[in-house]
Amino acid sequence: MSLRHEKVVLLIQELAAKFIQLEANTDPLITVTSANASPDFKNVTIFITTIPDGKQEDALIFLKRSGKEMRGYIKKNTNFKVIPHIDFAIDYGERHRQHIDDIVRDIEEKG
Repeated sequence: MSLRHEKVVLLIQELAAKFIQLEANTDPLITVTSANASPDFKNVTIFITTIPDGKQEDALIFLKRSGKEMRGYIKKNTNFKVIPHIDFAIDYGERHRQHIDDIVRDIEEKG
């Protein structure tokens, strides 16, 4: 991935997090963990996690419903020629990492 591509993805990730902070309720707490863009920047997937865990589907429904507004927010705060189509996904890798951390912590406390 080129430096330019990485910077654009990080900017989109940051703007998505700010949009969510402004527009979403705090129940569930939605955290943007990463973003991934196609080489032509026409499609971006934003990965999220929620607290509590059981509210992930509610968060995805909100985000997919708010996708057009998020695109407008990105357009307003950047000078991109093409505003990407935004998709959202749950970051299961982050969930698994947290679960492994909990298991390790339990083992250390018992042993």
